[in-house]
Amino acid sequence: MPQIQTNKQPLTQITIVESEPEKQAEALRVMTERARFMARQPGFISISLHRSLDGRRIVNYVQWENRDLLRSAHQSPEFRKQWNDFDKLTDEIDPHLYEVSEIMDAEQ
Repeated sequence: MPQIQTNKQPLTQITIVESEPEKQAEALRVMTERARFMARQPGFISISLHRSLDGRRIVNYVQWENRDLLRSAHQSPEFRKQWNDFDKLTDEIDPHLYEVSEIMDAEQ
């Protein structure tokens, strides 16, 4: 489960993946397989995959204990092997690290 809080934040990486609508389902399938692999890696907290209703984007919301453990998971040979053909399904992959700056809920 994602942990969204302003204190004691985990490392958060949000990646926006763009693809053609006819490739979104396959790209999401590959990303789901990768997420299962990542869930077994040291430092893993959560991964949430979101698909746009227009079929053009997938947002990957990843939380990890720290940057070094996330980097290590991304550099593993098994992860790299699963990632090789992903470029054929996507137009652009845009990952960035974030921190929570504000939280509001229905009670506020």
